[in-house]
Amino acid sequence: MSDLVVLTKARDGVLPSLALLNHHVTVLAPTASSLLSTGQADALLVDARQDLPGAKQFCSIIATAGVELPVLLVVTEGGIAAISQDWGISDFILATAGPAEIDARIRLAHRPGAVAADDPSIIRAAGLVIDEASYSAKVNGKPLDLTFKEFELLRYLASRQGRVFTREQLLSEVWGYDYFGGTRTVDVHVRRLRAKLGELDSLIGTVRNVGYRFNPTEGEFPPVAANHESDESTEE
Repeated sequence: MSDLVVLTKARDGVLPSLALLNHHVTVLAPTASSLLSTGQADALLVDARQDLPGAKQFCSIIATAGVELPVLLVVTEGGIAAISQDWGISDFILATAGPAEIDARIRLAHRPGAVAADDPSIIRAAGLVIDEASYSAKVNGKPLDLTFKEFELLRYLASRQGRVFTREQLLSEVWGYDYFGGTRTVDVHVRRLRAKLGELDSLIGTVRNVGYRFNPTEGEFPPVAANHESDESTEE
């Protein structure tokens, strides 16, 4: 369990899924004086959903005040493009993120420094390398051009190698509990990922009548259905 401070002007739940986790949460206004009450916290969550310029300015205030705590920015998907290194944050979390992703980002944000080769933010399988910190992925050293959701789906599956997930589970965890699209959205994104993975497309296996799983090496798990089973086309 972590002690978290959420800095927001809003009265709603900044991260609805956070309520499902066993963390102690304190909500404060984003003011310089509030920073005096964050000394015992494990991480700060700054609400940037509606006011990106204001959130950036407040992150600068946090840095200037010498607060040595991880800062996680809570944003909408449309706000991601505005984030850069000069914000001085440790990571960001989408407001619609599921509890598993929120918990992982909080855990990674205040973990002790690690040797790069053992960095838990790096996922390796066959010729695939996923860097969670930089939101990038490579196949045999060549960068993959992934959309945000494609990356999130790939990262989610690869970080849970061998586990089988239904389409409903993936839709909830990757797209968020309040996403109203159908499960065929998952099929479409899997098909796109396989196309971009090229010769490594078998890393994402189909378990017939169940869902999908990430297969790190051939022969490690029981046979699965053909990777390219027919999927109906749908919009994201």
